[in-house]
Amino acid sequence: MSGAAGFAVLPGLPRCPGRDRLPTARPPQNTCRPARGADVPTFLSYSLEKRLSRRRHEFGRGAIEGVAGPEAANNAAAAGVLVPLLTIGLPTSATAAVILTAFQSYGLQPGPQLFTESGDLVWALIASLYIGDVMLLVLNLPLVRLWARLLTIPAYGIYAGVLVFATLGTFAAGGTTTDLLILVGLGLIGLLMRRADVPAAPAVVGLILAPPAEQQLRRALALSGGDWGILVSGPFTVALWIVAILALLAPAVVAMRRRGAADDD
Repeated sequence: MSGAAGFAVLPGLPRCPGRDRLPTARPPQNTCRPARGADVPTFLSYSLEKRLSRRRHEFGRGAIEGVAGPEAANNAAAAGVLVPLLTIGLPTSATAAVILTAFQSYGLQPGPQLFTESGDLVWALIASLYIGDVMLLVLNLPLVRLWARLLTIPAYGIYAGVLVFATLGTFAAGGTTTDLLILVGLGLIGLLMRRADVPAAPAVVGLILAPPAEQQLRRALALSGGDWGILVSGPFTVALWIVAILALLAPAVVAMRRRGAADDD
């Protein structure tokens, strides 16, 4: 892809008026669900654009509507993850999990009280989103040719750079060989997950949420004197357990039904 290709799409933008608003209706709904991230809204937006377009035959061959819509959904999803993160402290993507870790490193726990105890920080974070949009506009328009040339960098070069910075960051945080060994081990696990088509985002979210979940479990057991029945002591907790079990089993059931339908066909 050359630098001129970045400007080649500009004449086609009038074909997709309102594409910056139409796909943004669903991403906040999807990004509020754990481990959804921007992938699901992007594909849903592409599917919606294809259904509504009068040029369906051009999709898959460079239709500008198939680029503008999903990209708008992707941008909307990036801000949508902040809703559950700031209100209930639930990261719904790997990026939100990193933000949660940054909050916790400064002694801040996202949740309802964050708006009253650290309201200045919350509104500063929201204001930074608008400032970031302006900065992206100022940087991307004159430097679009440079960003297009980044696509020519071989994949192995990008992987090497990521590995170097990840190693430096790990060693700077802990300063021990054990941390580096853990990094290598986690990298191998991530490689195996990718080869097996297992998404890594839920694992990252689980690693972030596991320590506070264990802390709250110990606190609940301490208040109940070691009685595990406190976990199912009320209708609200029972309802939460039912929702969690359904969320855990639903993907497997859907996959089995699809596999069975495919075998019947």
